[in-house]
Order: sequence, then C-alpha cells, then structure tokens
Amino acid sequence: MILNVAAYHFTPVAEPQALADWLRLQCGEAGLLGTVLVAPEGVNLFLAGDEAGLRGVLERLRGWPGLEGLQCKFSRSRAQPFARLKVKVKPEIISFRHPRATPLAAGERAPAVDPPTLARWLAQGGRDDRGRPVVMLDTRNAQEIGHGTFAGALTLPIARFTELPAALEPHREALKDATVVSFCTGGIRCEKAALWMRQDGMDNVLQLDGGILGYFEQVGGLGYEGGCFVFDARVALDPQLRPQVDEGIDGEAAETLARTGATG
Repeated sequence: MILNVAAYHFTPVAEPQALADWLRLQCGEAGLLGTVLVAPEGVNLFLAGDEAGLRGVLERLRGWPGLEGLQCKFSRSRAQPFARLKVKVKPEIISFRHPRATPLAAGERAPAVDPPTLARWLAQGGRDDRGRPVVMLDTRNAQEIGHGTFAGALTLPIARFTELPAALEPHREALKDATVVSFCTGGIRCEKAALWMRQDGMDNVLQLDGGILGYFEQVGGLGYEGGCFVFDARVALDPQLRPQVDEGIDGEAAETLARTGATG
C-alpha cells in the first residue's frame, strides 16, 4: 500500500530555495512523488510513497526551525497517485494575493472550529452553541465542488482562489447574522480566506481546522455529500478516505488533474 500525506504549515522561511533543495533531495532519496511548494510564508506538500520513507522525511522536516508543529493528514491507496516529484519555490504556498491574509502578517491564526465541534453543530440542526445559524462557506473552485461539499454549503462560481473576494461580495449582507465556517481541502485556503474576511470586517468567520480531509479523518462524513477532490490520480476521497479511483488512471492523467487548480 502507498501512504499519502497532505500537510502545510505557516512559518517564516528565511531561505526558501535552500529548504526546497533539501526537500527535493530527501524526497528523491526516499522515492516519494508528489508536489511540494515552499515560500517565505511556509510549506505546502502533497506526497506519496513507501510508508517508512515518507514518515522519515516528515520527521526530518519537523527538525527544521519553525516546522516542529507540522500537522499531517494521511490516507492510503493501492497505486502511486502521482507521476513525478515537483518541488517549487513560490511567493505564497497558495496564491491569494492579499499579503495580510496569513498568520505571519496577522500575528495569529483566524479562530477555528475543530471537526468534532462542527459535527455536533451540524447534528443539532446547523446551529452553534449560541444558537446562531451555521453557514458553511466552500472556498474551493467549481471543479472541486462538483465532486462533493457540505450539505447546504454556500458555494461560489470561481475557477481560482484569487477570485473569492469578488465572488463573496454579494453574500456579505446575508451572512452577517450567521456563524460562517470557511472550509477547503486541507486547510490552507480556508485559513487565508477566514483571515482576509475578518480583516475586511466579517468578525463572525471561523476556519474549519484541518479542512475537509481533517474532518473526514476525525469524524467521517456527517453532513457532507459526495467526495473530496484531491488533484491526483485518485480523483477524490470518500469520507472514509478511500480513493474514488484507486487504479486505472496513469501518472500523466494525474498531472493533468493537478494542473486544473490549486492544492490545499
């Protein structure tokens, strides 16, 4: 079996190219494939390979200053879902183009709700502990949403994460009396979106800690319909973290899927 990991962490990276070069060497020696993005604001990675090799690389990565708290979401597949290893240095670990929408600039993370608490809110009729209605805000693009989302979620007709602010504008008034929970695949986009919204006057926004994959891992699929698109040959994962397509799509097809949108 192949072990897959999705992980990101915001931390100042003084020399992104040095970290990227080190990760390329470590992943190559361990036989790992996937995508690694390094930026001055942190790291974002989707990798797959032999379990011992993958866990060894993650353990060594946590030895870098600032990356001790790297949190990982794991899943398994029978086949390698990536065609190659890509390690890149980028201005951001997910492009949003709002420089203050990062914990490094804001000085703290946006307030978060953990998966068990959110599941409880959804189970009690979609209301938080104060009785306010909970609105799930999907920060992913339309292609991803087509594979699944939370029941009744507010979805936006965007192709790129950078389009979210404009697409959200018509909904702001309707959201003012709700507890808004932003979510995405693994947590990066909903974290940036929640920070930006709060900085832009929406103080009723929380992020789903760990994103959809973290929710699946901790509580399963309560309140979720369909699967979670993952930008590799597995196409999407169900709430038990099982691939929608485990075999039969080759590595080149996986690359095509990965180019269609953001990761995280």
